Amino acid sequence: MTARRDLILILDFGGQYTQLIARRVREQNVYSEIHPFNVPLAKIRELAPRGIILSGGPAYCYDAAAPKISSEVYELGVPILGICYGTQLTALTFGGKVVAAERREYGRATVRVQGGSDLFHGFATGEEIPVWMSHGDRVEALPAGFEIVGESANCPAAAVAAPARKFWGVQFHPEVAHTPRGGEILANFLFRICGCEPSWTMAGFVSEAVAAISAKVGNTSMCPARAETSTPVGYFAGQLKKNGTCDPPS
Repeated sequence: MTARRDLILILDFGGQYTQLIARRVREQNVYSEIHPFNVPLAKIRELAPRGIILSGGPAYCYDAAAPKISSEVYELGVPILGICYGTQLTALTFGGKVVAAERREYGRATVRVQGGSDLFHGFATGEEIPVWMSHGDRVEALPAGFEIVGESANCPAAAVAAPARKFWGVQFHPEVAHTPRGGEILANFLFRICGCEPSWTMAGFVSEAVAAISAKVGNTSMCPARAETSTPVGYFAGQLKKNGTCDPPS
């Protein structure tokens, strides 16, 4: 019987930190996959994610050619976390207003927690936390049903929540080291909001992959002659050469 493996789907809008988001999720022992922002809705349903993260990106969400997602993504009943561009795009989608910030922001900032949101469980109301900002736009007016749960001097809607829509968003980047408590924020999304179980490990993932390859190729000694063992291909090739199959050593 295969153990339950929760999936967090990351929709990529071209953000510089997208790979890091995936890594931070996996460091919490939850499996994550990155897909392009325009992945078909049918594929998302097939993946059946426990939660979705909308990444940052370099575009201006109000531009006609800006990358967008179908409004049906928000109707899947799956919790969604927007990061930077993902938050702006969501606000605009539901009738909010996004404008160019008075000054572009790239670097450290301070966010004051408003409290009352699962995203900031474990944080005190009024607590000021250091974060990393990287944006030129900001949410000027929130859609109906959205509330501010964190603010900064240059970004009044630094963190927002719309629990009825199962949406939470931050303008800053919780995935980078310059947001020291970003891991706690991500953990709140993964475990308190999405209900994930921290059951995924890289070792388990490798074992599953080896078993899947073994089932396809069977017993064979065929393998790349000079595959680097530091790569996944090299690892599997090593198993073939060493054991005659793709099965890991017992």
